[in-house]
Amino acid sequence: MSRPFPWVAAVTGAFVGLVISCAASAATCEARSGDTRAVLVELYTSEGCSSCPPADRELMRIGDETARAADRDVRVVPIALHVDYWDSIGWKDPFAQSLFTERQTWEIRANHRRTSFTPHFFVNGRELEDWRSDLAKAIAAKPEVARGARLEVKAEPQGPRALKIHVDGMVGRPGDSPLQLFVAVTENRLSSQVIAGENRGSRLDHDHVARNWFGPVDVLGGRTAFDRIVDVPRLANGQIAVVAFLQDPRTAEVVQAVATGPCKAS
Repeated sequence: MSRPFPWVAAVTGAFVGLVISCAASAATCEARSGDTRAVLVELYTSEGCSSCPPADRELMRIGDETARAADRDVRVVPIALHVDYWDSIGWKDPFAQSLFTERQTWEIRANHRRTSFTPHFFVNGRELEDWRSDLAKAIAAKPEVARGARLEVKAEPQGPRALKIHVDGMVGRPGDSPLQLFVAVTENRLSSQVIAGENRGSRLDHDHVARNWFGPVDVLGGRTAFDRIVDVPRLANGQIAVVAFLQDPRTAEVVQAVATGPCKAS
């Protein structure tokens, strides 16, 4: 579904691969990246787009498959970014943010493309023109060394409605290229009963939906950090996770990423 008007705005962000490690305490979520670069799968989607539900289901399938393979060193990190430019054609997506519309535009331009559309997949910052034929191949490509980039995430519930997030990032060769850190809080098991627009009458289910977004935070002298207490009203449902990634602001390449398992208030 192509977007009905051109965009030339620019915003920065991106997601990459990960290795998950569960903390000993059930109330703390931790993750640490490995030596190889994980695969960040970004999906730009909308509940107002009739061609998006199959892509949403594919992202959910990828996430389920990744969770079952938690012992692997190379991980796939799925994330759904709901855009708002279809909100005017009959149904307002409750998960859409204008920030993700701007990010999609920036990522398209960084890939030297011109057209915004949904569903729209990017793998490690690279656009896929036809996700049905290209997505599996992009995910299965030979893992790359992460160029010395490492990330560690720790998330601690602060009561039933807040999450304290700390991220440390390091780059082995800081002079190679500028990098920026992004952090997101994602949520699973979201759904809507759509009563208008192209998906009228459908129940739509979603996983890995970006709910909070922070960054960019510059990498200076080979290091970066992020500390924030985030309001997470649905923390008690056990479907919240934290994702962090390092991205090149010039090319949109994602060089490393991590994601926690489910974070739940004790």
